[in-house]
This record gives sequence, structure tokens and C-alpha cells, in this order.
Amino acid sequence: MQRMFAEDTPWHVDWMSGVLPQVEEVAGRFPEKTIFTRFIPPVCAEDMSGTWQEYYRKWWMLTRTNMPAEMADLVHPLASLVPPARTFDKRSYSPWTEGGLHKSLCEERVGTLVVTSGETEVCVLAAVLGAIDLGYRVVLLSDAIFSGADETHDAALKLLGDRFSIQLEVSTTERFLSSAGD
Repeated sequence: MQRMFAEDTPWHVDWMSGVLPQVEEVAGRFPEKTIFTRFIPPVCAEDMSGTWQEYYRKWWMLTRTNMPAEMADLVHPLASLVPPARTFDKRSYSPWTEGGLHKSLCEERVGTLVVTSGETEVCVLAAVLGAIDLGYRVVLLSDAIFSGADETHDAALKLLGDRFSIQLEVSTTERFLSSAGD
């Protein structure tokens, strides 16, 4: 839920504004339990390894050398929830590869994750599969995730809902909030 996906950049995703009210509702209800992950591009392509270098040669305009730093910020009104909400920065699609998020959640004895944001078939998919691999129960809010393409969004939701139904629950924001209580 970052400005680089909401504003006029090559990574702009129209759907984001449509799911923002649901994400805001969930995060606003539980700000002290909310962690926003932020995708932080490198300063330049050479700061990354392997195929990430080629990726950022293609998307050079979104490296920190060429993009204003504030584009990595959370969108308003979510930014106003920090603190008590927290941010966790990541350099790849998955929030699990650098280890800090999992360590923090283990220390806090978190067993269930409620996932919102985007993009469904990229960062959301990586976050959900990693969470399942690590043993978390995952609740994916289908109306609080976004994508740039209907077809791949629908396919990712179907894949996750069908193949991982023991470890993952697909829910709507309203149904989740009504069952979560205050």
C-alpha cells in the first residue's frame, strides 16, 4: 500500500484505490497488530544480485537513484496509523527472505496472519506461500487485495483457495471483522 503503486508511476495499479477502504478498516481496527511491508527498490540495479539486476535495469526509473524517496512511503491514510502500526521493509517480493519479520512474529507468538494489499499474484502470493511454509494460519481478505490484471488475480485466488484450504482461509473483510470482534 505504497505511493509508488498508487500514484503516476510505471507501477501504478488502478485497483489499489478500490481496496484501500477495506485495508484501512482492518488496519484501523487493529493498528497495534498491523505490520505494513514496504517494497524498497535498490539505489541502482547493481546493488542487487542475480536476476534482480536485470529486473532493475528494466525498471531503472523506479530505483532510488531515479525515484523520489517518498514514493516508497505508505499511502495516506495508512501512513497515519504508524505508530502503533509498524513497517517492515523488504527488497524482494517475499517478506520472509531476510528473516527479520518471522523472528519478530515468533517472539510475539503470532500464529495467524491476515493478509491484505497487492499485487495478488506477486507480493501477496509470495507472502502467503512463505507464511504457509513457516506454519502460520493465513486469512486472505479477497476484497482487500489488488492486482493489475483480473485474470491473474482470479487465478491466484483460485490456486490459493483450492490448494491451500487447510492452511489458508479466503474471506471478505466484512466477514473477517464480524468474526474478529473488538
